[in-house]
Amino acid sequence: MKKGIKGKKVNTVMLRGVVVPLIMIIIWQLVGTFFEIPKTVLPTPLDILQTFQALIVSGELASHLQISLTRAVIGFLIGAGLGLLFGAITGLSNLIEQYVDPTLQMLRTIPHLALTPLFILWFGLGELSKVLLIGLGAFFPIYVNTLSGIRGVDKKLFDVARILEFSKRKQITKLIFPAALPNILLGVRLSLGAAWLGLVVSELMGASEGIGYLIMDARQFSRTDVVFVGIILFAVGGKLGDSLVRFLESKLLKWRDNFDGKNSAS
Repeated sequence: MKKGIKGKKVNTVMLRGVVVPLIMIIIWQLVGTFFEIPKTVLPTPLDILQTFQALIVSGELASHLQISLTRAVIGFLIGAGLGLLFGAITGLSNLIEQYVDPTLQMLRTIPHLALTPLFILWFGLGELSKVLLIGLGAFFPIYVNTLSGIRGVDKKLFDVARILEFSKRKQITKLIFPAALPNILLGVRLSLGAAWLGLVVSELMGASEGIGYLIMDARQFSRTDVVFVGIILFAVGGKLGDSLVRFLESKLLKWRDNFDGKNSAS
């Protein structure tokens, strides 16, 4: 019975989430139809859907999408893995933080676009420069949030750990990381977004394959409908990645009792 009620709530939330996009699509279609806006300026949703179907049938879309996803996943795993490692090391040691953190915080403020030319000069236009650029974007959000989460652990928990005679290893695995997990998962969400942004930048700046290349190639031939297909794919991919992490949060952080917005004052 409870599962059925929970399933209905999930369905209701999902339906509410598509209301605004659906209204926007309807208005967009009506404006494009009745005002006869040129397709090179603003194609209608039906035009974009037809182009989407044509790209699927030709196999072109699947090829570019597979390449982009491979780049994004590899870059994210490298960047997020190193970010988690460095965040944990600096969070657990004041001395290491004093040496390492100032430099990383300085590098964190450098925009992707400023580094892209350097990556191309150093690593060429191949896959390595793209993967490293994606990894760089994924590194900093999870590094900052892991460090913040570890340093934000309540000191009272360590008093409990001393009473229970926890070893250093047990303190880290049973106390510090579980307490820092909300921040770490937030870092993962932000890292996914940054990795996706890095993918877009790397493919728009120089690529012969991928969704970014598809967009740039379409721009040269004024294929605005194809440009919108690429933009929509980036948006949907980013949303799916974020939803996956939120699902993991709901499973791993069941113990949290957070404000859910239901009882807010009007």
